[in-house]
Amino acid sequence: MQQSPSFPQSQSISASALDSAVQLSNLQQTYTVIPRERPQTPLLDSIAVPANLNDFTTAQLITLADELRLFLLYSAGQSGGHFGANLGVVELTIALHYLLDTPQDQIVWDVGHQAYAHKVLTGRRDQLSTIRSKDGLTAFPERTESVYDTFGVGHSSTSISAGLGMSLALRYQGCSQTVACIIGDGAMTGGMAFEAMNDAVQQDADLLVILNDNDMSISCSIGGFSRHLAMLWESGYQVDISDAGEPVLCRRPDMRGFDRRKRHKEMRDVPQVEDNLFKAIGFTYFGPFDGHNIPELLRVLSLAKQLKGPVLVHVYTTKGKGFAPAELDPVGYHAISKLPVEEIEAKAKTAKVVENKPALKYSQVFGQFLCDKAAEDDKLLAITPAMEEGSGMIEFARRYPERFFDVAIAEQHAVTLAAGMATQGVKPIVAIYSTFLQRGYDQLIHDVALQNLDVTFAIDRAGLVGEDGATHAGVFDFAFLRCVPNMLIAAPKDENECYHLLNTCYEYQGCTAVRYPRGVGTGAVIEQPAQTYKIGKAMVESVLGSDDAPNKVALLAFGTMVATAQQAAEVIITDDVALNCQVHVVNMRWVKPLDTKLLESLLAQGITHIVTLEEHVMMGGAGSAVNEYLLNESAAFKRHRSVICNLGIPDRFIAHGSQAEQMADCGLDVQGVVAQLKKLLL
Repeated sequence: MQQSPSFPQSQSISASALDSAVQLSNLQQTYTVIPRERPQTPLLDSIAVPANLNDFTTAQLITLADELRLFLLYSAGQSGGHFGANLGVVELTIALHYLLDTPQDQIVWDVGHQAYAHKVLTGRRDQLSTIRSKDGLTAFPERTESVYDTFGVGHSSTSISAGLGMSLALRYQGCSQTVACIIGDGAMTGGMAFEAMNDAVQQDADLLVILNDNDMSISCSIGGFSRHLAMLWESGYQVDISDAGEPVLCRRPDMRGFDRRKRHKEMRDVPQVEDNLFKAIGFTYFGPFDGHNIPELLRVLSLAKQLKGPVLVHVYTTKGKGFAPAELDPVGYHAISKLPVEEIEAKAKTAKVVENKPALKYSQVFGQFLCDKAAEDDKLLAITPAMEEGSGMIEFARRYPERFFDVAIAEQHAVTLAAGMATQGVKPIVAIYSTFLQRGYDQLIHDVALQNLDVTFAIDRAGLVGEDGATHAGVFDFAFLRCVPNMLIAAPKDENECYHLLNTCYEYQGCTAVRYPRGVGTGAVIEQPAQTYKIGKAMVESVLGSDDAPNKVALLAFGTMVATAQQAAEVIITDDVALNCQVHVVNMRWVKPLDTKLLESLLAQGITHIVTLEEHVMMGGAGSAVNEYLLNESAAFKRHRSVICNLGIPDRFIAHGSQAEQMADCGLDVQGVVAQLKKLLL
């Protein structure tokens, strides 16, 4: 393992060492433009594996940080992807790979979208332009991608649990590798992180936790814990680490000119820096330190990694560091799309143009419904686990701040919070991504559905989500929701239907869910006023072909697959007369309850083939619900012996790529559906 450069023997940084570090840090650059051409990065280009860092001087490491940051800027312009968080951990990533002997030593990233610099330093520099594209690098650490990716991290707050597991397993096997968990970008607000810290103390595990405190998740961090971290930084003091590894309370070096009289709490904060939450839990705490000061990081981490027991090093970083627009707008630059380079500086203006297009994003439809309904019903309260922007709730939060509750990255809490609200006669709506609802499943069953409480779930990012890949795919919700008693589940075909199904489920007294996809809709105009649909009622969209055709096919489409079913039916009827069939395209609209009357009506009309279509896994999905009814309860089906075929996502995790590529991979694009229908009918 590489040791840190030597520093003066003192319990805190001396003035001369600080001046040296400041001079080196002044070499760091701030950029305002994404480079069009691949920048010259000679030091970075010399790194094939992290061990190549061993011979670098401190000055070279700081220069390397500039090169790496510039390369990340260039790469983001080429491929898009997570942006601000990666710029913020450049120095920390370099320091870790300089000090640790990876992959023998274990680094766990949390959340994983901070790991782009890690990917660059671990042999994937030339592949970074492929990130989030089909057959390219994943957006998050993935064990199958590199031996340096110790744990797959797409959801937050998992690193300390995983790192603790690694540490205990290594101890059991008589090994002594360092396990370092980097937790940041809001991940420490998740309750799982505190569960793991509690257990780490109980197990007296050797575990190094590095808190990357950038006061952000995707949105700005909120709540008491965020305020606690802010207090630790704003106090002007720190718990430094001595050469013997002991905590030493001192004034932070960058605060030498700090006038504490300007703070109204005066010296009351000072004891709290030393007696903080982490120390109270049982961790040895050091910090906060400047996470962009490489000499300081090397000094602190080289000492901290040698200590026994659970240790937490608190570093403060700037999200978007080194790119001025991102530093000013860390929320807007959390991630960027693949754009022409000259347009990246105008990202905010571009976003406004997109919003004015006729085709709304489904999150915008939800946001519009939320504001419209709140204007007429003062019992409406809205909850989100750290997804105000992504879920389309910015305008609602502005208009109704007293009715908006962002609970941070705490999905379990969000669901039970809604349950508690519902007991008091208000109507909570939980806006949550499908993939994150998985984390609140026990609460949904035990706290909401079992008590049949009046809670509506607005489930965003349902189905395949494109470049974010399998970690964020919302393809299991039909299956895990429809098996829960008291649940109603709606799946709109377009923006207009989404709006009215949200209204329908809101007006229903009980536990409901409306499930809608990522991205823009079909361009359907939202009709006013809000309607209340009949629960469990499907709609026949069209009937194509002759009544005399020997093959009568019912395409039972759920959600956004309605449009695909309609297009596929038109191709079948017009392009392949040899199939000689009639096709009924049905918008099922509801997964639970199913429109069983319509199913019986179709059977009575002589339907010979029943085909279900869903952007969801086939196992346990909406098609399975149809199968269960027909096989167990429909006498007509048993008499007619119609053929059943389920089309959906196969039993495997779907790799990242564009949504169109993913749909084609599953045979759920129009061409794929047509091919499967032909195979069925011929």
